[in-house]
Amino acid sequence: MSAEEIGAFLAEHRVVICATNGRDGWPHLMPLWYVVRGDDIWAWTYAKSQKVRNLERDQRATLQFEDGEEYHELRGVMIEARTEIHRDLDVVSEFGAALFERYAGGGVPPDAIRTQAAKRVALQFISQRMASWDHRKLGGVY
Repeated sequence: MSAEEIGAFLAEHRVVICATNGRDGWPHLMPLWYVVRGDDIWAWTYAKSQKVRNLERDQRATLQFEDGEEYHELRGVMIEARTEIHRDLDVVSEFGAALFERYAGGGVPPDAIRTQAAKRVALQFISQRMASWDHRKLGGVY
């Protein structure tokens, strides 16, 4: 996919699968809501979650966005990222407002967002490498 196609693809999707490296060597995969901010993907999660513990130990994460049911429809984006964990309540609250704007159309009181933000961290995924695919472009030739 071109950069413009990737941007549109990420804008239209709502869930990313985030893989972190677990303590025992097994990948830990979890779905997250996200917001594209510049070149980075941002999400938030509970500060005490397993994915945060994994990222504290190893900041590498792989993000997968995918779509399609049949082989000829499959498309997606995979991002290998370095993750920055933001704990500052103002940063997490501000990001929470952006997340609620995207997923709930806004209207969430700032106090409610700040209450949630106090239990959460914001995750900034900084792309190190990206791959994309779109089988719809193959024209039935595999």
